[in-house]
Amino acid sequence: MHNAAFLVRNWRVSCVAAFVLLSATSAATAEVRYEFTSLSAQGYSGNAYGINNAGAVVGYGPGAAVSVNGGPLSYIGNPLGGSGSCAYAINGAGQIVGYSGVPNGDTHGFLYSGGQMTDLGTLGGNNSFAYGINSSGQIVGKALTAAETYHPFLYSGGVMQDLGTFGGTWGEANAINDLGQVAGRATNANDANLRAFLYSGGTKVSLGTLGGISSYATAINNLGQVVGASDTAGPYGSTHAFLYSGGQMTDLGTLGSGPSEARGINNLGQVVGYSGTSGSPRAFLYENGVMTDLNSLIAPESGLTLRYANAINDAGQIVGSCRIYSYDYAFVLTPVPEPATMGLLGLGLAGLATRRRKR
Repeated sequence: MHNAAFLVRNWRVSCVAAFVLLSATSAATAEVRYEFTSLSAQGYSGNAYGINNAGAVVGYGPGAAVSVNGGPLSYIGNPLGGSGSCAYAINGAGQIVGYSGVPNGDTHGFLYSGGQMTDLGTLGGNNSFAYGINSSGQIVGKALTAAETYHPFLYSGGVMQDLGTFGGTWGEANAINDLGQVAGRATNANDANLRAFLYSGGTKVSLGTLGGISSYATAINNLGQVVGASDTAGPYGSTHAFLYSGGQMTDLGTLGSGPSEARGINNLGQVVGYSGTSGSPRAFLYENGVMTDLNSLIAPESGLTLRYANAINDAGQIVGSCRIYSYDYAFVLTPVPEPATMGLLGLGLAGLATRRRKR
């Protein structure tokens, strides 16, 4: 069965039909910081890639296009007429980008806006993929050129612009902020290695590495802070998540001995991604200089492992994929009020009730 792009309009609902919503809520404690909700259909794999500040989530899941009025899940399906699709990003206006099969068997990036589907085309080759969109509707991704090499692109005003590489034959643009700054990766001459890049004001610059030979950028916020992953130095160097800010690349470390990768950053500088451990990959949150396993911030749930955190919005909501027994499900984590906040709220309500009795 092919994957189909989805948009989650309202995930704060009860279970509807075949959709399973697994809640891991509990009484607020110092350890439990997030409410967990699964967004995928039971028995089918899924992943959530993007979330806007209103809490709308996009990703992929099974089945044909489905729209349930007032329900939690609305499938876009295969919007360009071919087989298979995936939604990667959504902006504040609800515009969605991703990729879909086309009738001839190729794959093209799409923009879904106001119920209308736009095929973004290519750079002269057969395929394209859209990965990011900003508040102005500018889109980034990768597309094949006439020479059959993938290049990063910026799509704006109906025109797809080739952002080029560092002399090599491959590149992609993964994210764009509201200032039009683009983050991605591209190869240098002879495709010897890969470099994370920042494209701003018509200029593309390499962000360097953490001492190794390659790096790549996955996300950027409105402050121009970029995250991704880079090889580290040494003959046994690993791949570590990084934060690039103010011209400096900072190694975010790992949760164990394995590699790590940062996949999302919000405008508060909170970073999410995944880190390898002695077991499976584990989703992390990086804030205030500390990387924390997100599995330690939700209520215990038997058989559940948060594996990949892909995006975080300014409200602190996080999306990604988790493993529940043998299936990978899309999830959203929602911050729960801290105990002190709940206590103050209770005192406020008690005070209000007292004043009403006095009246």
